[in-house]
Order: sequence, then C-alpha cells, then structure tokens
Amino acid sequence: MTRGGRVKAGDEPQRRCIVTGESQPRGGLVRFVVGPDATVVPDIAGKLPGRGMWVSADRDAIEQAVKRRLFSRAAKMQVTAPEGLADMVHDLLTRRVIDQLSLARKAGLAVAGYEKVKDRLASGEAVVLIQASDGSERGKTRLRPPGGAETHLTCLTAGEIGLAFGRERVIHAALAAGGLTARVVEEAAKLARMRGRIGGEPVGED
Repeated sequence: MTRGGRVKAGDEPQRRCIVTGESQPRGGLVRFVVGPDATVVPDIAGKLPGRGMWVSADRDAIEQAVKRRLFSRAAKMQVTAPEGLADMVHDLLTRRVIDQLSLARKAGLAVAGYEKVKDRLASGEAVVLIQASDGSERGKTRLRPPGGAETHLTCLTAGEIGLAFGRERVIHAALAAGGLTARVVEEAAKLARMRGRIGGEPVGED
C-alpha cells in the first residue's frame, strides 16, 4: 500500500489492453462489456456481468478500439460501439470521481477550503491534496502535496470539486488515508488521462 492507501501497481491484477496489446495494472484501464443488445457498454465501476474487454484509460485508445473494430474482435462476435463512446467514458468517469469524493467527505475523510487544507497538511493527516485545474496558479503554489505528484490531484475544475462538497466552487481540498481515498485517487488518475493530463500537467505543454 502507498501512503494514500492505494495498492501499489505491482500488487494490482494485470489486464491486457485490446488496443496496445500491453498488460498493465487494472487501475489504468477502463473495462467494457457487451450488453444484451450487442452494444459495447463502459463498466466504470467494474461490476457488470460478462467477459470484460479492457482499454487503456486514454481517449485516443478508446477511439482506436472503435475505429478498428477491436471490440468485435475481443468479444468474438459482431458488436456495436455507441457514437461518442470516448465522450461517454469521460463523462462517466467525471461523475464517478465526484461521487467518490462526495462519499469521502461524508465519511469524514475529505475537507475543503484553504485554511482547513493547510491545517490537515501541516498535521500530516492529509495524504492527498486536490486543487482545481482552473484555480489561480499563484494561490495553488501556497500549498504543497504531502507526497509528490501521485498525491496531487488537479484534473477536476472548481465547479466539479464544489459538487462533491455541496458548494458552487472549491479550489483546495484534502483527503485523509482510507479506502475511499484510494478509489478517488485511482479514478482521478483515469480521468486525468482522459483529459490529456499526466501527473497533473497538460500533455504537450512545457
């Protein structure tokens, strides 16, 4: 386990991406199943029945799976991928991260607001720092993540973080260690990749 309560990559079950052919920890992939009508269905929570088809949590990979009809090959039958599948996955992941963060708040693991977050970081109780992607860069530099890039989540907007806390906007939030925190971190990592962000930074920018 990492400090944030997340299972280390080497401890996670491995799954093979149907696009790249590479095996990687399940936490970096999105699971799909075939529905009763032979339509590809994203299984964001990983609980739907049926044989799973795994694709890297990356917009281009999902689009390639559709374009090259790789879902049909993996399912060994003719299946139909809904239009805008990558957008659907993005929206479902966004909703899931917000919901998981909301559950962490209700469990007492999450706080919001600069002063509360600052206090949690100073006491060592906070294991993850969350900051809005559209927040002031100057303001965000006043707080430092407790354990490097993997403990700093920046893929959500202030409005999205606000939804989890019942507020209009939230710039700073923090998470204490726990199972819910581990899920927030894992799902947020997928969302960051779907949004073209790696390690909190936009891909392709200096």
